[in-house]
Amino acid sequence: MKTVLENLKGKLIVSCQALENEPLHSPFIMSRMALAAARGGAAAIRANSVVDIEAIKKQVSLPVIGIIKRDYPESDVFITATRKEVDELMAVSPDIIALDATARRRPAGESLEALVKYTRAHYPSVLLMADISTVAEAVQAQVLGFDCVGTTLYGYTAETAGYSLPQNDCAFLKAVLAAVTIPTVAEGNVDTPERAARCLSLGAHTVVVGGAITRPQQITERFMAAIGAQSTDGA
Repeated sequence: MKTVLENLKGKLIVSCQALENEPLHSPFIMSRMALAAARGGAAAIRANSVVDIEAIKKQVSLPVIGIIKRDYPESDVFITATRKEVDELMAVSPDIIALDATARRRPAGESLEALVKYTRAHYPSVLLMADISTVAEAVQAQVLGFDCVGTTLYGYTAETAGYSLPQNDCAFLKAVLAAVTIPTVAEGNVDTPERAARCLSLGAHTVVVGGAITRPQQITERFMAAIGAQSTDGA
């Protein structure tokens, strides 16, 4: 299984996700998104939910990073937060499971360490990716034995709100790369081909791009914001 991660070095992972409130929310549509990504040269797919992963795996033979996003009232952790999500994901056998590895309180008070130990004991073949938001979390993920660490949640926690991965020439990515030796996955607001290439040139093992490829509503909003700014400047 280690070869899965090794084969992603220097390549692009495309995140094919659409939540329930988004127009493209559909396992069929996500599977076609994954097929388009595969034909475009993507090396792997990141996907949310059992039904989406099941549909995607019928369309492409690429490795899948599986997650389940689920809200818990007592916790801000929502990406593969508990054993329940891990068990559900393993029914469709993703190659890698990504877990929220932030320092925030987890549902039912279960520790990240306990969740990692549970997954290793019950599903030793699956690789684990740590979605983190700080350098300290990246270091802790390495201590806990994660196979790779992703910058996924940088800018999406209370502590890091307002920041983005490309800010200051990917300063956060550089800090994570300097702090850990396990492969680092660049993910989060990588919204141009140039930024993706820059992340890899800095030493990221692989890069995940989502909204810039698979969320046309967000892409349209970016165009409209730029057009609006142009109109204001010209007024």
